[in-house]
Amino acid sequence: MLGQFVTGVTVVTAMPDDGPVGFTCQSFGALSMDPPLVLLCPGKGSTSWPKVASTGRFAVNLLAQDQIAAARGFAVRGSDKFAGVRWSAGGFSGAPLLSGALGWLECEIATVHEAGDHWIVVARILDLAAATGRLPLTFFRGTLAGLGAPPPGPGGRS
Repeated sequence: MLGQFVTGVTVVTAMPDDGPVGFTCQSFGALSMDPPLVLLCPGKGSTSWPKVASTGRFAVNLLAQDQIAAARGFAVRGSDKFAGVRWSAGGFSGAPLLSGALGWLECEIATVHEAGDHWIVVARILDLAAATGRLPLTFFRGTLAGLGAPPPGPGGRS
């Protein structure tokens, strides 16, 4: 049932002492304007989240519709997720800001709550930026896709 709800796709990144770390996260959202807060919900089984959490600060990279490969690459456990990925270090967190993303937020962990098989992470926004003229990558019914025009139907109409 929850697969019927469209979500955006992000990559959460951080820079612990042993090098960059990141994971794909579609459980992300705005929480408060004053103070500026966001929330994300990493799974308890994540091997990347404990490394991100250890830094206290991280970046949320909002993926564009042409970044399906990045979304898939950061979702794979045990691989070199940054191989071939262009990024720059965030000024507040040092976390990787992925090139080509729709935007990014640098955040500082405020609280973490246990919730079933996930964590609910509330974080303060330290800095953010957004690009214009591009569409987001979405997750709907188990599929990564953009928000472009639908493909032509069986009759050849679009």
